[in-house]
Amino acid sequence: MLVAPARVPATRRLAATLYGYAFLTDLVLLYPLYVLLFADTGLSVGQISSLFVLWSAAGILLEIPSGAWADALSRRLLLCLAPLLTAAGFALWVLLPSYPAFAVGFLLWGAGGALRSGALEALVFTELDRLGAADRYARLIGRTRTTEVLGAVGSGVLAGPVFAFGGYLAVGAASVLTCLLAAVVAARLPEHRSVTPPAADRPAPAGAEASMVNEPPSSTARAAASSGAGPGEQTADDEPGWRESLRGGLAEVRADRTVRAAVLLVAAVAAIWGGLDEYTGLLARDTGVAEATVPLLLLLVWGGMTVGGLLAPLGERLSPAGYAGLLVVAAAAMAGGALLRHPAGFLLLAVAFAAFQLATVLADARLQARITGDARATVTSLAGMATDLTTVAFYGAYGLLAGALGNPVAFAVAVLPYLLVALWLLTGRLVSCRKADDTSPSRLR
Repeated sequence: MLVAPARVPATRRLAATLYGYAFLTDLVLLYPLYVLLFADTGLSVGQISSLFVLWSAAGILLEIPSGAWADALSRRLLLCLAPLLTAAGFALWVLLPSYPAFAVGFLLWGAGGALRSGALEALVFTELDRLGAADRYARLIGRTRTTEVLGAVGSGVLAGPVFAFGGYLAVGAASVLTCLLAAVVAARLPEHRSVTPPAADRPAPAGAEASMVNEPPSSTARAAASSGAGPGEQTADDEPGWRESLRGGLAEVRADRTVRAAVLLVAAVAAIWGGLDEYTGLLARDTGVAEATVPLLLLLVWGGMTVGGLLAPLGERLSPAGYAGLLVVAAAAMAGGALLRHPAGFLLLAVAFAAFQLATVLADARLQARITGDARATVTSLAGMATDLTTVAFYGAYGLLAGALGNPVAFAVAVLPYLLVALWLLTGRLVSCRKADDTSPSRLR
């Protein structure tokens, strides 16, 4: 799809603001050091693990409600609030270092992540749809994920010097500052959206609306015309509450087989490799390298994730069989790199993480393309909650596997479910769920 020249600056502004927000959100200097902060405060391994459970629980419990809030209120507002909550949690950690402060901080961090999840994807897709550039979503989100990785890399590079200069207080202050800057950047994100009534309250079905001769092409413009509001305006009369948004999102997932399949695909692809990312440091140490070399090996993994996000435009050309092959290659590279038990194995791990990052971006793009209702953020948050629940279950399973077999074998066993996902794709049980108006039947999207 060609983007009209007059709309190119708007698309570029959205992209630039989104990249800035993503970079600052992950440029948190506490990332590589917060476990050391907990240990230096006197926390045991069990207490630290319980903090991770609280963190995950906060995200899971708030994932769907926050998506409904994003659909009922302002997605940009939630994206502004998310880093502010995280900043408050980081401030507690360094000002009042103790288990209760760490627990509250993780609850705030989890809440901030839940506010951002769903709202970000929905805002980006809706804005691109308004500009007639919805087909650029995978490219934009892929580059956004890459920018997040670059932010994490930047935090790893800067954390050491800042810590040497001022200890945990300086690192915490820098982390709070970047969160505040992220909130400022989020306020500059464009949001032109008219919230329409829930589907049950509409007088005409979607097919009838599409048959109108003078109907505007975008769903946003269609909603504005039906409410009498101008472009970018929201009216109080047709703004549904968050409960209506929640019901609308749940109803779409239940009623639309294609959306339900897309939600499951996101969780199936994203959960396991996202969980394995937390254990790459242990895997690196098991290769026998010195502690100071571990961050260098992790840079290979982050580099792979960066490349994977940038490959999204090429990945959109994959057929369902090609996407299944991508998952098989990623799983094989992950298992081979881990079982090699040598620093060189991290080259294969970099390939694996690149492929998994690409597969996740494409799964997210597929979900956004399938959603047709107004509760876009709610449906996206459902996928996020499914991913989080799967990841929590994975953490428990990985702990048992690693304790019995060691990290290398646990990595290899953990990626076996991806072979089942690939088989699911190849048998057509997932990819046959296509919209009737798909113009590229050979593609996953």
